[in-house]
Amino acid sequence: MDKEIIFKKVKELLSSEFQVDADLIEPGKLLDDDLDLDSLDMVDFVIILKDYIGEKVNPGLFKNARTVQDTVDILQPLWKAQ
Repeated sequence: MDKEIIFKKVKELLSSEFQVDADLIEPGKLLDDDLDLDSLDMVDFVIILKDYIGEKVNPGLFKNARTVQDTVDILQPLWKAQ
């Protein structure tokens, strides 16, 4: 799946589900410092993403995700076509 499509969905979900200002969500932004997401938010985010990745994913995959782009990169091989 194209990373741009995944980024757009990640941006949409972060904005709608976690009330992150959409204008702040860019690939290089830090999830914790810039977007104020903590580890529990990331677990919730993985649960929300289940509909898009088509399977249960271990939240541990995201333990090293520091930026929005890291998240997109982790999701790319898991993402199912919509």
